[in-house]
Amino acid sequence: MIQKLILLYYSGLRLTNTYNFLHKNNTIPIDSTLYKTGQLPKNFQIAGFAHNENATVAYIRSTVDPYVVNTLKDSHEKQQYEDFWKIVTYNYGDSTATKDYAPVVDIVDKFETGKTKGHRIVYFALPPDIFANTSAALKSTLLSKTGWTRLVIEKPFGRDSESSKELSDALKSQGWTEDQIYRIDHYLGKEMVQNILPIRFGNNQLEPTWNRQYIANVEILFKEPFGTQGRGKYFEKYGIIRDVVQNHLLQVLTLVAMERPDTLSASDIRGQKLKLLQSMANLKVSDVVLGQYVGNPKGVGEAQKGYTDDKDVPKNSTTSTFSVVVLHIDNDRWKGVPFFIRSGKATDESRVEVRVQYKPLDKDLFGGQSKRDMTIFRIQPNEAVYQKFNVKRPVYYEIYSLGNAYLPDAYERLLMDVLNGIQSNFVGTDELAEAWRVFTPALHAIDDAQEMPHEYVFGAQTFKEADDLEAKYGLIRQNN
Repeated sequence: MIQKLILLYYSGLRLTNTYNFLHKNNTIPIDSTLYKTGQLPKNFQIAGFAHNENATVAYIRSTVDPYVVNTLKDSHEKQQYEDFWKIVTYNYGDSTATKDYAPVVDIVDKFETGKTKGHRIVYFALPPDIFANTSAALKSTLLSKTGWTRLVIEKPFGRDSESSKELSDALKSQGWTEDQIYRIDHYLGKEMVQNILPIRFGNNQLEPTWNRQYIANVEILFKEPFGTQGRGKYFEKYGIIRDVVQNHLLQVLTLVAMERPDTLSASDIRGQKLKLLQSMANLKVSDVVLGQYVGNPKGVGEAQKGYTDDKDVPKNSTTSTFSVVVLHIDNDRWKGVPFFIRSGKATDESRVEVRVQYKPLDKDLFGGQSKRDMTIFRIQPNEAVYQKFNVKRPVYYEIYSLGNAYLPDAYERLLMDVLNGIQSNFVGTDELAEAWRVFTPALHAIDDAQEMPHEYVFGAQTFKEADDLEAKYGLIRQNN
């Protein structure tokens, strides 16, 4: 992947709607959908900066056009698409060297000639090891002289407590303030994730039973039907827990389990998420099961290859591509309720869900036929929230349909949040520190042990050791 820094610049602040920010094809982190629907400010400009001299606008277009051009319906949309590329420029150089920013400074400065303020968003899609030096270089070159500057940082935010703290401390020492930093976790921009708080706190049906008296366990499920797809070099550094569990899925957990905030302000929401994390015990190694996929002889294409068949992965790699972790929250609401996070690549399907399983009835009038009722938030695919009940006939449920109307993507919404200065859907420094505190001891112990994960075949739904850990804490696996 091309290492890149994108400067999103505009003059004037006239935004009335919040939409999603879309990261298209790992190329340029903005989609023309926002442009053609008129959601970007009139004077919006995009100045790209990459470490690869081939990262020209022409190169970016060559990777994006095949996915877009054939979807354009008429000459008007085609013209809009062409107009969109007129606001894009690209330069290359060393992002840690101030002198290499000169062409970018010239480009953005020429747009700040009017009376309106010039605001700048700097978007990092960079390896963590050059975050600090890059932020220091742009601090002295690319800050807006008349408006605000906001720094958007893509994960990974380090790989443990120490490295994460180093990054946060570096930004602070350089003079970046908390209200300027937007650590972007695109899961917080997903439609169903953003619906968790309204569903919990905007209705009177769930909240009275949303506690240890009624709930037996909570499982957050993440499944992908494909492997690492050539990302072995990256995955070797991080593994499945650092890749999706400690960040994306833990963020979902905080929304499911946090206490009601006083208001919907960023400070109140982030404050309750922080309190929740502070009451969470450190993850124990005994509460972790790890797996690594192997090729399926009966599979087709990629499914025939295991993780270690990637050319960038050592044959004796102990990196996990599947994990089940059990987390425990020591507060009045959740004490004794296990929270499972089950995540895996190369499984049988694509699915991300929150599955809240209620306790069984004290007495079953129906001769043991009753199953556990559940509340399920389906994050993807096909966002939905539904309840599983016991009824006389086979269980039916209605799924709330989002219809065919355009729903902005997670990245689109989050970009517009940055433009509007809304931080409630971004990760705060204290929150990040607590999230790493929960996981770091277990991750270090796992790294030191270098034990081989359990094998599972590409396309498997699960494997015995993963199921055994959840069963140990009382999860009853039922038909979906």
